[in-house]
Amino acid sequence: MPTVRTGPVLGLIAQLALLAGLAATVGLGPVGWSAGVGYGVVTCLTLSHGLRRQGSRRLGPADRVTLTRGVLVGGVTALVLDPVVGVAPLAVLVPLTAVALALDAVDGQVARRTGTASALGARFDMEVDAFLILVLSVHVAPSAGGWVLAIGLMRYAFVAAAWPLPWLRGSLPPRTWRKVVAAVQGVVLAVAAADVLPAPVTVGAVALALAVLVESFGRDVHWLWRRRPAGAAGTLVTRTVRPVTAGPARTVVVRAARPVSVARAAGPTARAVPTARAVPTAWVAAGRPDRPGAGPAAGAVRPVPVPRTT
Repeated sequence: MPTVRTGPVLGLIAQLALLAGLAATVGLGPVGWSAGVGYGVVTCLTLSHGLRRQGSRRLGPADRVTLTRGVLVGGVTALVLDPVVGVAPLAVLVPLTAVALALDAVDGQVARRTGTASALGARFDMEVDAFLILVLSVHVAPSAGGWVLAIGLMRYAFVAAAWPLPWLRGSLPPRTWRKVVAAVQGVVLAVAAADVLPAPVTVGAVALALAVLVESFGRDVHWLWRRRPAGAAGTLVTRTVRPVTAGPARTVVVRAARPVSVARAAGPTARAVPTARAVPTAWVAAGRPDRPGAGPAAGAVRPVPVPRTT
């Protein structure tokens, strides 16, 4: 019998309790209930699946903080998508959003202090952030313009593009600016949702947030493009070379740290001319094709791959 992970189940129970509280105070119609319950069920199932794959029975301290944020995001989702509520009541929507954003700075600290950081926790945190930004952009779009939806859809478009373009699935190095940009999106959209600034100022702030988001995604896409598998170290490059003078064509297979170009030889024997000097395969496998003994065996530290955040 499969083990029941109580953490995700308790999160679903808390989600239902929050929705019941919202229904009793501001009111929720069938659409709001469906959106909130559907969000809670999907969160429970995916988180349980992640724990099972990780081989864990329970959530860590930081994961519980992130799950609390996820429950609040479920409440925001129900308020924003419920047509019965109409315009989501700011007196409830803004506090829920503010607490969810504030807790985003807590779960990371808890993970570091307790030594419980994990790939599942990082992914869970990223998905909660991305979905909150999507829901907030849906709320702000009617007043600021449909272009605001680009902020919420940016990350999901990146994931969708990775299906036909596998090189987009590569691991990105840690970058502080990426985290700052993600935080800026949530704060700016929360301020826009609160409707406390003049409309031109709000639109300008959201446009600036979108601009820095495009820059951040563009930088990551460029980084992955330059390191796509076709140009990776250790790639086998096969070329069929026909010499200028008489003689049979030869197929040349070159293992090089960079893509090679093939030149026509002046004599009967053609040769491949690499753009960088040829190096032994062992050096390439070590991660430093320029000199031997500089790879992991010599103590080189490789960056920890991290998923692309918003």
